Amino acid sequence: MKKWLKAFRLRTLPLALSSIILGSFLAYYSGNHSPIITVLAIVTTIFLQVLSNLANDYGDTVSGVDNDNRVGPARSMQSGEISKGEMKMALIIFTLLSLVSGITLIYFGTKGISLNTGLVFFVLGIAAIAAAMKYTMGKNPYGYMGLGDLFVFLFFGLTGVLGTYYLHTHSIDWSIVLPATSVGLFSTAVLNLNNMRDRDNDAKSGKITLVVKMGIDNAKIYHTLLISLSVACALIFTFMHYTSIYQLIYLVIVPVMLSDVIVVWKHKVAATLDAELKKVALATLLFSLSFGAGLIINYA
Repeated sequence: MKKWLKAFRLRTLPLALSSIILGSFLAYYSGNHSPIITVLAIVTTIFLQVLSNLANDYGDTVSGVDNDNRVGPARSMQSGEISKGEMKMALIIFTLLSLVSGITLIYFGTKGISLNTGLVFFVLGIAAIAAAMKYTMGKNPYGYMGLGDLFVFLFFGLTGVLGTYYLHTHSIDWSIVLPATSVGLFSTAVLNLNNMRDRDNDAKSGKITLVVKMGIDNAKIYHTLLISLSVACALIFTFMHYTSIYQLIYLVIVPVMLSDVIVVWKHKVAATLDAELKKVALATLLFSLSFGAGLIINYA
């Protein structure tokens, strides 16, 4: 079981859950919240994230990107802990779990409204599963073409927050695009850290990430913009709906994010960025929790 827990990469879950938590808080703030939707959304997201991690492990090992020159923790297939056949079976299991959980979520989340809405969410669910698989697997994986950042922003930000909010409320307040953008950009910053850490090996192995395309100096500027714009979007939303100082609680994450930007600009050794991945992922979760808490305290 230990080898599978390692392959699941549980440390990635806080980042994956950030958009679900924020979307649920925003729904509560709007006066429409269903606990069962929150639970099912969390379960579905966990299954999808584990599926994505396993697919990434499989794809990068088969392609040769995960090798002895890679910086960071050794992957399960690369190290031989899990065989190719075992990983394929795990991918099938988590694909089915994601489907069952996702369909259940859609059933409860679209109950009482048009069938077409349910079909739209079903298509989005299939797209999420496909995105999890195609990041590094199959022919022309999008993660090898510099498109990973876009997909992370869409699924970890806009789709996660707006989709969760809609399943709770059956409506959309377009101003929540701003905090959804914040979470999406923070999540993209985590991927950028990962790609900066792995840049040299990725380039040698033919994995053309956005960092490989733009170069390390531009990647540092890009990272700074991601963090800065995330905070700016949150502040704009807050002052659009401002009634209490409690709504600014989430600014506790600013020193953490600032320290990350400093590390990014000063780092000389790629391995030093590994600790930043966990730090920014946890700070993103803290952002969602504190942003939501500020709204709820004010609402109460």
